[in-house]
Amino acid sequence: MDDAARLLRTGEIEIIGLLPYASNVTLLTKVSDGSDETRAVYKPQRGERPLWDFPDGTLCAREYAAFVVDEALGWGLVPPTVLRDGPAGLGAVQLYVEEDEDFDVREVALTHPDALQRMALLDVVINNADRKAGHLIVDTAGKLWGVDHGVCFHVDEKLRTVIWTYEGEPVPEPLARDLASFVGDETWKTTLEGLLDAYEIEALCRRASLLLRTKRFPNAPVDRYHVPWPPW
Repeated sequence: MDDAARLLRTGEIEIIGLLPYASNVTLLTKVSDGSDETRAVYKPQRGERPLWDFPDGTLCAREYAAFVVDEALGWGLVPPTVLRDGPAGLGAVQLYVEEDEDFDVREVALTHPDALQRMALLDVVINNADRKAGHLIVDTAGKLWGVDHGVCFHVDEKLRTVIWTYEGEPVPEPLARDLASFVGDETWKTTLEGLLDAYEIEALCRRASLLLRTKRFPNAPVDRYHVPWPPW
């Protein structure tokens, strides 16, 4: 994956076309550097639709921040992502995941329970306000990925997700150890300082520390919507 991230960071971006059904401009691209090439999803800052509760022009940075946090946790759930300039300006560039079209994502709790647990915890840590079922992808090699993390890291509690399978259950000890390493390691903060504001980073640390203290998946809130709309 290091090679993929390097290629995304330094390769030449060629736009192939517009990916449909996205709420913000989302472009399928080819990224190449000599004989090395791959497909990637490019989300330019200028194509972001303004939101009332997130600062304008920050969604692409949040996409990259989610990858940074996932890497620091060692969970391998977010495809390699970089923040860089491209044909339409600054944007998030993420490795394109070839989806297994025959896989029914409604079965993911049965087929990928360990990875789904990690995904549920990742969403708590990054405060994902929009974990739709369509943002869970099983690739042609059978690996589970999570995509579309632009609406994350808010300072207020905004978790909205379709993954409530584990609510109230104990966090498995291996994942608790990962959280402890994450909380105890400050190196990832340097990268996030250029992507999120100080209050958002502080809130991220508080969420991870709370998970570490309780060692339980949170319960669904009863005072607000806890599933994104549409859920798919």
